[in-house]
Amino acid sequence: MTLDDSDAPTVEDGAADAGEADAESEANRDSEKRVYASEAEARQYRGTWYLPLPYDQLKEAPESDDYPERGDGGAFRLTDLPRVPRVRHILGPSAIMLGASLGSGETLFWPVLVAQHGWAVYWAFVVGVFTQFFINTELQRWTVATGESIFRSMARIHRGWPTLFLLFGFASLGWPGWAAGAAQVATTALGLDGVSVGAFGLTLPSWKLLAIGLMLLIWLSYQISSVMYNAVEAFQVGLLFIATGTAVVLVLYAGSLGELTNLSAAVVNVGRLPEGMDIAVFLGGLAFAGAGGYLNLSQSLWVREKGYGMGNYQGRVKNPLIGDDPEPIERDGFTFRPTELNVRRWRGWWRAVQLEHFFTFVVGLLFVATILMSVSSKYAPGTTTDAIGMWLTEIAPALGGVGALLVFVVLFVALFTTEYAIVESFVRNSADAMYEVFGRDAGWDLSQIFWRLLTVFTAWGVLIILLFTTPFEGQEPFFFLVVGAALSGVMMWPYTALTLVINTTRLPEHLQPGWLRVVAMWWASGFYGYFSVLLVGQTLATWTGETFRTTAGVVGSGPGGYVLWTIFFLVQTYAVVRSIQGKRRAAGTVDAADGRDRLFS
Repeated sequence: MTLDDSDAPTVEDGAADAGEADAESEANRDSEKRVYASEAEARQYRGTWYLPLPYDQLKEAPESDDYPERGDGGAFRLTDLPRVPRVRHILGPSAIMLGASLGSGETLFWPVLVAQHGWAVYWAFVVGVFTQFFINTELQRWTVATGESIFRSMARIHRGWPTLFLLFGFASLGWPGWAAGAAQVATTALGLDGVSVGAFGLTLPSWKLLAIGLMLLIWLSYQISSVMYNAVEAFQVGLLFIATGTAVVLVLYAGSLGELTNLSAAVVNVGRLPEGMDIAVFLGGLAFAGAGGYLNLSQSLWVREKGYGMGNYQGRVKNPLIGDDPEPIERDGFTFRPTELNVRRWRGWWRAVQLEHFFTFVVGLLFVATILMSVSSKYAPGTTTDAIGMWLTEIAPALGGVGALLVFVVLFVALFTTEYAIVESFVRNSADAMYEVFGRDAGWDLSQIFWRLLTVFTAWGVLIILLFTTPFEGQEPFFFLVVGAALSGVMMWPYTALTLVINTTRLPEHLQPGWLRVVAMWWASGFYGYFSVLLVGQTLATWTGETFRTTAGVVGSGPGGYVLWTIFFLVQTYAVVRSIQGKRRAAGTVDAADGRDRLFS
């Protein structure tokens, strides 16, 4: 086939094609600029970024399928979603979460579980980490989409929900076990174990005096920045680098990486638990395959403070002693019209949220915890002591010299950074919950609530450290940790189910989780619910005999145990059915959602 003159391309045609290509390329660049923030703009997120808007002048979102459901609350205000920064600019919230995990799952629960039961239990750690990845990112969804905290979303359903989780949070985190543990490590390293010191007219064991000092140090650190979050992020990231770097040096010095060849045992034992496994410790391990419990709820508040998505338009919690004028946390947040541009920005934000959490939290946890498990597996196989005792009385003496010093540094920094995160998480969550339930209507200031609660919670920790002695003398720290961890695991069941229902029934189609994430949340709710029922049944059985006994296979449980299993199945069924109904009802209702259910949406 040949071309005649009319078909042959001309110079003018080539120029026209090139011109069209250049125009299309320029249009694409302009489109990208409208979606993604410039380098200068993105750098604003490296601290925290608050962009105030004339809230009262913004239009209210109508009650339609294009916008989140109001529930028991007012209308959202309409504005555009901010441009999307690069992931490197928004690092921070997940680093704090990783720091919160250092002294729990990474250095305590999972190293001691692997030492006691071998690598056959490692599968549960991996499952727990990835399960928490989905939970934590879903906890962020409402906040990125509306600027409201997870507690505000719960209050839109019923004010009892934030109150319930506040009480759960105090029961699980109100015991300064990590500060006490860090103090025990330090006094052992300094040869002060068992030594009493006179102070303020009292004679106190040295670990108590140091633990009190650590609690006060946490309180003082908040006074160096006008924005409370900035102080937390700076301290936590610094401590995280110290702990991680020292852990790597410790593992290389201990020569324990060869233990990782036993990881194949985890693959062949997936779904199995060793005989004699303590359910309370195991559930605590599942909760602390990450931060766990009340701590996870902080993800919502940290991303609001950082300025993720619509949180960019909400204020930050300021230090009332040194801060400027308070910044408003609007009762009813923001939402955006589902235009093509806003939906592209939303997908960009959601991708950034997932990448930030995956590469900081998931990869960091898997790396640090696994190499520390190799040390405990090599130097304390079959240990019968608790986690802190294992490191101090078995591993440190076995390594001796430099190795022992590295153990002390890793353990002290890990426990201290976790206590820091616990104080931060409890105070920030509880202040927000109190504010949304009754403080706002009473005219209270959120920053004042935060500061006063920080002071009261610090004083409470000091009081508990002073009072708690016998009958657990010498075992206080880990006793606190097991109780708190188990309660954290139980707490994760209801809020995982509730978060799933909120995100699938109250968000419009383009903001809802995709089916993959819905299934992952079904799994997460069932996972924590199952082990929570086992733990609750086991605990009640010690008080009531066989009445509330629960068995792993359900069949053979006591009468009360069957009641507990029935509650579990009803809650799980409700969460599954409601999420399916929400997804189906929303399907095809928003034009910009283009009817596709994206894999990681």
